[in-house]
Amino acid sequence: MSLITRPGIRLRLTLTYAALLIGGTAAVLGASWWLVGNHLARTLPDAARSSVLSSLATDYALAVAGTALIALGLGWLAAGHALAPLRKIARTAQRISQERLDARVRLEGPDDELHQLADAFDAMLDRVQGAVDAQRRFVANASHELRTPLTVIRTEAEVALDDQDASPEELREALRSAVETTERTEALLDGLLLLALSTQGARRHEAVDLRALAGRVLAAGRPEADAAGVQVRPDLRPAHVRGDAALLERLVANLVENAVRHGGAAGAPTVTVHNGGASAVVRVANGGDVIAPEQLRRLTTPFERLNRARGDGTGLGLSIVQAVAEAHGGTLALDAPARGGLVAEVRLPVTPGGSRSSG
Repeated sequence: MSLITRPGIRLRLTLTYAALLIGGTAAVLGASWWLVGNHLARTLPDAARSSVLSSLATDYALAVAGTALIALGLGWLAAGHALAPLRKIARTAQRISQERLDARVRLEGPDDELHQLADAFDAMLDRVQGAVDAQRRFVANASHELRTPLTVIRTEAEVALDDQDASPEELREALRSAVETTERTEALLDGLLLLALSTQGARRHEAVDLRALAGRVLAAGRPEADAAGVQVRPDLRPAHVRGDAALLERLVANLVENAVRHGGAAGAPTVTVHNGGASAVVRVANGGDVIAPEQLRRLTTPFERLNRARGDGTGLGLSIVQAVAEAHGGTLALDAPARGGLVAEVRLPVTPGGSRSSG
């Protein structure tokens, strides 16, 4: 009953193959019967001709019936063979679960459409497994990063409570440490929220003047740069894009903050904004220690810090920059010069027609 109400693709292919073969055979035999009838009409009396044609029609009908049986049998076998790769793909999909993503089809045979489908399915599973693994690493790292400051706060509070002879100054120092740790935790949470928002894509598509935006970022960050003894050298030229102005401002701010905090006095950071043809370019370069190629590749990984002993930053800055750039159809490229330091370059699609709204 299920085959009648909801015929599978194998049955439909079998019936289609059989119908084509039966129809072709019937058409050929019908034409043959008509030609033989015309020939017999010229050579035999009517009674004899009718007898011969009747006998021939019976034989042809038996031939069509036999052809139908053979066509159904061969069609069922051929359809099963043709659909075997699809069944393998279906079995692989059924074995896939969140805890087991390593199953692959790995179809053998000729490079036909079904082989291409299996390869595309395997490639999709590779991407899904990569995304799930990255999510697991992110959750594990986030849990660790959040647990550390909470442990510090709890330890400081327990020590202060257990010390019955603690002086007011010691209690204030414990509270001061707890407040500083809380501020770092808030910064980490803000970074996590911003990273989550940026991975969802731009929320607005307004015209943004990157030159004006970078100018505001540099003005707001001047006190921090002055305190660090760093002189930022700007080179800001017209560049217009469309997107979320708040996210783009965070992108530029993260690049500048990264250059100021990690470049130090080794070299004055340079901030360049210009229109590079089809792309608007934001380029920030700073001096500093030499960065090895394997370290460079990890800089956009969440919570990755080259010098964890310093304890500054959340390790989310360049991750957010990359996520915001990709959310706006752009790219982030990092380069580590041999002399040391880091060059970060973001390219974003320019506004068609060069709109000059300042976003």
